[in-house]
Parts: sequence; C-alpha cells; structure tokens
Amino acid sequence: MSLHQQPASSKRSGLSRRTVLAAAAAAVPVGALTTTNATAAPVATKPSRTTPLAVGRLFDKVEAGMAKYAIPGVGLGVWYRGREYVRGFGVTNVDNPAPVTADTVFRIGSTSKTFTATVMMQLVDRGLVDLDRPVRTYLPDFATADPTVGPRVTVRQLLNHSAGWRGDTFVDTGDGDDGLARYVALLSSAPQITPLGKVFSYNNAAIGVAGRVIEAVTGKPYETATRQLLIDPLGLAHSRFFRSELGGFSVAASHNIVDGKPVVEPSFDPMPRSLHAIGGLISSAQDQLRYARFQLGHPGLPRLLRERTRVAMQSNPGPGGTLFVELDGVGIGWMIRPTAEGVKVIQHGGDWPGQHSGFLMVPKRDFALTVLTNSESGPELTAELFADDWALAELAGVHNLPAVQRPLTPKQLAPYEGKYVATQVGVDGVESSLELDLTGDQGQLLASVQGQQALRLGFYRRDYVLMLALDGTPTHTRANFIPGSDGKPAFLRLGGRLFRHQTAAARSATGRQLKSLAELTSPVR
Repeated sequence: MSLHQQPASSKRSGLSRRTVLAAAAAAVPVGALTTTNATAAPVATKPSRTTPLAVGRLFDKVEAGMAKYAIPGVGLGVWYRGREYVRGFGVTNVDNPAPVTADTVFRIGSTSKTFTATVMMQLVDRGLVDLDRPVRTYLPDFATADPTVGPRVTVRQLLNHSAGWRGDTFVDTGDGDDGLARYVALLSSAPQITPLGKVFSYNNAAIGVAGRVIEAVTGKPYETATRQLLIDPLGLAHSRFFRSELGGFSVAASHNIVDGKPVVEPSFDPMPRSLHAIGGLISSAQDQLRYARFQLGHPGLPRLLRERTRVAMQSNPGPGGTLFVELDGVGIGWMIRPTAEGVKVIQHGGDWPGQHSGFLMVPKRDFALTVLTNSESGPELTAELFADDWALAELAGVHNLPAVQRPLTPKQLAPYEGKYVATQVGVDGVESSLELDLTGDQGQLLASVQGQQALRLGFYRRDYVLMLALDGTPTHTRANFIPGSDGKPAFLRLGGRLFRHQTAAARSATGRQLKSLAELTSPVR
C-alpha cells in the first residue's frame, strides 16, 4: 500500500554512512540461523562454515545495510539449493532490546495482497468464484464513479491492478465486521483514471474489493476466512491480522528515523481494519518462507490449491509497466518481473510506516527470498535487495533487463516537462495530492516537490527512466511515462502510481499537499 497520511513525525530524515545502531541493539547477539531440507522440521543452529558462500554474502549485505540505514531489526528467510536459511538480525525494539528471531513478527504490508489472491483462487478451485465474471455477480450493489465500469469490472481485473480507478483510498471505517463492506461502498466516489482493463496502475482499493468478494462468498469476515482457508491449514503459526492476537509473540516494534537514529514510534502501529485485505497481515520470516515454498509447489506441504491454479497465479499477466522494477504485468496478485535471461521473477513486498518488507521467488531456479524490517529506513535496504539485481544475480543467476542511460536533447525532453499530479484519500477521509514539477536539465529530467529539488530521471529507452538521486546516484528504481492518444506523455507511472500530466487549464487544488515522495510511496505499497 502507499499514500497513507502519516503523522508529521514520520517524514524520513536524511541518513549518513556514519549512522550506527543504538548501543543497546549492538549489544544483543544476532538471532539464530536455521537450516532445513524440504521435509524435515527446522533445527536451530548457529551460522557455520557449512553456510553457502552466497548466503553468507547475503547475511553480510543485510548487516551492512542495517548499519548504513539505521535499521534495528531484520527477519530474513532464504530458500536456496533445496535448503532453508532463516535468520534474525538485530533487535525488536531499541528501547527494550530483544533479539529478532525466525519467529519475530513484522507487518508485511502489501504481500498480504497475495494472501487475498490465494484465498480467492481457493474459492475458484471450489467453483464458488469465476475470475472472469463481473464483480457484481458476488457484490450486486457494487458501484463506481464511472457508471459504465461497475457492471463490467471482473474479479481478475481487481487482482491484476487494471480496474483503472484511483487506487489509494485508506479511509478508516471502524473496527466492526462490517468495516470492509463500508470501505467498498465508499469507493463509488473514486474517480476513474484510465479505461477498464487497459493500464496497470497499482490499486490498493481494488484489492479491498476482492477481500469483500471473499466475505460475500464465504459468509465470513475477511480475516476469519483467510485464517480458516489458508493461514491455519498451511501451518503459519506466527501469522495474524489483529495485534490483540500477538500475546506471547516476539513482536518487532516500528521505528522512525530521527537525526539519523532509530526511535520507537508507537503511532505507526495501528492499521484500519478496512485495509486488512490490502496490507494487514503480521507475520514472521519463518512463516513467510514456508508460504514461499507453498507458492513454489514444494512437496510435503498442504495442497491447498490445484497445481494448475497455483501456476495460473504466476502466469498470463495483465497490462505491464513499472513498479520500482519493470513488470510484464500482474498475474493473480503476483508481480511478474522479466530478467535478461528470460527467467521470470515472481515478486511482491509491502510498506507501512516503520515496517517495510520484500518478497520474491524465482520458480525456475527454485529460489525464494523474504526480508522484513522494522524501520522507516527499511526501503533503503529492500531497494538494494529487491529492486537492484544483486541478490538475484548472486543467488539465482538472473539479472535485471539492461538499462543504460542516454542523455536527451532539450527538444526531446520538452514533451515530458511540466507538472504531474497524483492524489489519495487518507485515513481521515481527506483528499491530498503530490505534485511533481519536471524540467529538463543536462539531458535528464529534474523533479521538484513544492519547489524543492527531489530527484532526477534519466532515460534508458523511450518513455522509461531510472530514478536517480540529485547527485546522479542510482536508486535501483525505474519508472515510465504513458503516452496519451496524441502520443504525448499523459502520465508518469512512479511507484506504480499514475501522476497525471497537467495543463495550466486542468490544474486544480485538492484538500492538502503531500510534502514528499516518501508519503506517496511508503505505506502499503
């Protein structure tokens, strides 16, 4: 998820290489490592000389990233060459330090969407849902702002992010069992941004509708249905939706970054129940790796999906584009990512204030990686491991599509210049916007937010750009422009969101201005 209204204290502050973990965190030993084969129960061991060199280098990179970005704790799970490597790093809480372990729980954010998609596919297997039937088959009263979309949008289009309406609505509709139904009813006012089924635009709200379909078909609250159909049968003993269910668990506290240091921030913890299907699951590295092995089709795990259904989730993507990396598109809940070798990467990840994670699989290499962090600076590490191709190259032998920057002439840059605006509706129901002002500069585009220079965009092929720091340092992230019917840029797709190219006549003020890209692209991705 993303575009959540964060408190002012959550704005990310700059980090320097001098940043170190708090002394209390440094004093706690690294958590246990477990290695298992595909069928044996995990056996706790310490890191040893038998740990593969590539996995050891991954451990080193995680520890270096924690020190560099002031991340107190990390949960890591790797499936590599037929064995599990699950390890906790650092501490759960800098004020009350306890070691992170394989079972420490973090909020996984939008990887929760793949749980919603998996439960939906269980209902497909049972003949209770047809992906290509209209949503109104299951939610007769479902309405959209564009009256032509409501009757036609299908369940598949919800799950492959091609529904086309504004996807970032985070309204809190209460803690009751009717919270998700009330949330979905509010979406009738969400403006239609692109034609139904034609454009990939990351859509939190559409996944909320999918969660409501699950409720309508099963007759149970989303959380109950997901526990009964997927979480409990799969044996995910440390995966829950409600914080009230975490008694006795090792829980990773959320941390903000203040003056380069991690500070516990309890205000980050609450999440509206309306968003549970979108990004609400709390889970551990051990559980996430077990879930990855289930999605890879490993023997010895409960068969909760037909094999062809499992494969279908990772196939036949909808419209493509970028979401931090280039995408072929989204299958059923899973981002499908191309590589230079032609091998597909199946990926997700998630963000909520103070809790940021990444999750990917390479089925043809029988490889999986999950990383959970407890700091607002977590995206710096997950970008290194999940947008950059270091981990993929080191552990799976695949690489990102090549992207060699080429400077454009002022004439070539001119059509891309101007203001681009994206909007959200926050927890409090207030609409807000983020405006990027793009100007040509030294063969690249310079992006400013509220008059402050924020980043650079360097072109590597037509309409596709690398996001760069102001000094030109790559951020591991890609974005792309979408042409309109006249061939000119109509949108900038950044973090999966669509920023509409504004003309002077079309600009209008919204409820409030977001002050940073972090506010747009951080919470539940």
